[in-house]
Amino acid sequence: MRVVAPARARKLAKVPFVELADGRLQGVVSSGSSLERVYVSSVAAGSYAFACSTNNNRPCGGAQGWICNHIRALVKEAVLQYGAQRVARYLKVEPAEAPPAAEDITAGIVAARPAQQQDGKAAAAPVFSRFLRHLAYLELAPDTAPLPEMQWFPATRAAVA
Repeated sequence: MRVVAPARARKLAKVPFVELADGRLQGVVSSGSSLERVYVSSVAAGSYAFACSTNNNRPCGGAQGWICNHIRALVKEAVLQYGAQRVARYLKVEPAEAPPAAEDITAGIVAARPAQQQDGKAAAAPVFSRFLRHLAYLELAPDTAPLPEMQWFPATRAAVA
């Protein structure tokens, strides 16, 4: 399995976790008003159904029938992490501009007039769980010994040679 390097470095304070998985662009977005609150946001590929709720399943006040700022931030960070072409292709968005930018992808989603997902709570739990799992790795002391649960990661060329 090939590991894709980030398109550009990104700041993790606003969107600490973003992934293209389970047929969705999904991730964790920090709250603009509280340091202790985060939102789990997602946009489904193709249907553009979206969901946004706090980590304890309270609905986002800004995502009431419209895409909120958390989802806009998620799209922007996904473009930094994966590149605009890959995000647009994954979400099946046909942006007006080529090459697309994050704003073009968001505009394509809004133009499709998506409905908010009804299963936003079901999607939030595994995303937040994976985010917490990633945070646990940050607490480990630096070591060169292998981690058994990380054995599935591909070896780099330098390690293979």
